[in-house]
Amino acid sequence: MARLTLRQLEYLVAVGETGSISRAADRLSVSSPSISSAINQLENELKIALFVRQHAQGLTLTQGGQRVFDQARLVLSEVRQVANVAAEISGEARGPLAVGCMLTFAQLVLPRIRRGFEAEFPDVRIVQNELDQAEIFDALQRSGIDIALTYDMGIPTDLKFIGLVRLHPYALLHAEHELAAKEAVNIEELADLPMVLLDLPISSDYFLSLFETSGRQPRIVERTRDMAVMRSIVGNAFGYSIANVRPQSNVSPDGSPITCVPISGPVRSLRMGLLTTHGAEKSRTVRSFIEYMQEQVRSGNLNAIGGEALL
Repeated sequence: MARLTLRQLEYLVAVGETGSISRAADRLSVSSPSISSAINQLENELKIALFVRQHAQGLTLTQGGQRVFDQARLVLSEVRQVANVAAEISGEARGPLAVGCMLTFAQLVLPRIRRGFEAEFPDVRIVQNELDQAEIFDALQRSGIDIALTYDMGIPTDLKFIGLVRLHPYALLHAEHELAAKEAVNIEELADLPMVLLDLPISSDYFLSLFETSGRQPRIVERTRDMAVMRSIVGNAFGYSIANVRPQSNVSPDGSPITCVPISGPVRSLRMGLLTTHGAEKSRTVRSFIEYMQEQVRSGNLNAIGGEALL
């Protein structure tokens, strides 16, 4: 019988989902050599190749690897259920908790939340996942994560959203932009200017929908899926962008000065909150995380992202 560990299966699933040892290491906050060693041990123990290693495209699951990967995800899901049962019996939160977070604001809130929650609940270990909105939906629906911190954009009916903070849109401009000194701008003022679109699934639909009430179309000149890259493009005066979470610095990642100006008028705000499957709060650990996040809002510990508390 093959001798497998849950940690090896966790590493396998992370690599299978990200297609990269380095991205899996970032997700799990471990070293890349640890991931590589675990995969090699698994392959030796199972006596099959789990991945095809392609230099340019990263790692791709083999046909046999895909079957092992699918089963490993089921095993990890069942392990979380065992931890949930134990938590309910003991009345204490415990076990692993897989938390997803919208990648546009994960760097602002997730590590701090993780540290605070684990300090309060030392028997819980959070596994963090930075995902776009479509990936969050998929991960929740296949039990790849237990709960997610995200926006109320395009929520499927089989998922439950718990609002925490309302976030209004703002224009991100380079410091010398003609609109940078204004207290607020409207969509009509932005429509004819070059726009840098944060082109993420579902998120981009929201940004474009802001122009619908004015009957205008934005003049998109650049697209990127990376928040940091977007800020640097804006900082170098290639165009403005739109976001809902205010950056903590008025300097882009490459050192260029940027500024944020609220967008006024009849534009839709977003609610940031927690997303789960229906019934997930029956888990003591998930319920503890929800209550912890609600308390963080009430105490003002999420002020870094701005917005208005919904609690």
